Amino acid sequence: MSDPQRPATNQAPHFDWRWKAFDALTNVEVYEMLAARSAVFVMEQNCLYGDIDGLDLDAWHLLAYGSDAPDAKLAGYLRVLLPDAEEADIRIGRVLTTAGFRGVGLGKAMLERTLSHIEAQWPGTPIRLHAQAHLQAFYGAYGFEPISEIHEEDGIPHVWMRSA
Repeated sequence: MSDPQRPATNQAPHFDWRWKAFDALTNVEVYEMLAARSAVFVMEQNCLYGDIDGLDLDAWHLLAYGSDAPDAKLAGYLRVLLPDAEEADIRIGRVLTTAGFRGVGLGKAMLERTLSHIEAQWPGTPIRLHAQAHLQAFYGAYGFEPISEIHEEDGIPHVWMRSA
C-alpha cells in the first residue's frame, strides 16, 4: 500500500519554494516550520533539545511545500544563519525533509537552491554546517569538507563541515 502523503514515484514532485527572512514568514509558515522540526528532530530522532533558540529571528528560511499534494504539506525546511560578531561564516542548519517526501531528491534540491541564494545575496562568504556524519559524502559533493572530528550530539554522530 502506498503512502498517501508521498508523491507518486513515476514523476518528479513539484515544490512551492519559499525563501524568506523571519519577518516575512506567515504565522502558518512559522507554525509548520516548528512542527516539522519537532516531528523530525525531537520525535523521530529522539533528541531532547531547545529548538527555540532565538536564532530564527535573524535567519533566512527555505521552506519547500509539496505542491502536488492537495493541501500543500511542508516537505522540507532549513535555515541559514548570517555571520555575526561571534561567527564569521554563514551557517546552514535545521535541514530536514518530512517523512512523506524522503527519497525523491528533495535534500539535493534544497541544498542547491540554498547555495544559489547564498551566493546571490552574500557572495564569497564561507559556509559551514553541522552534518550528521553519514551525510559527509552528500555534502562533500557540494564542496564541503570536514573541519572537525566526528563527535556525538544528542546520541547522533556529527561533523562540522565548511565550504569556502
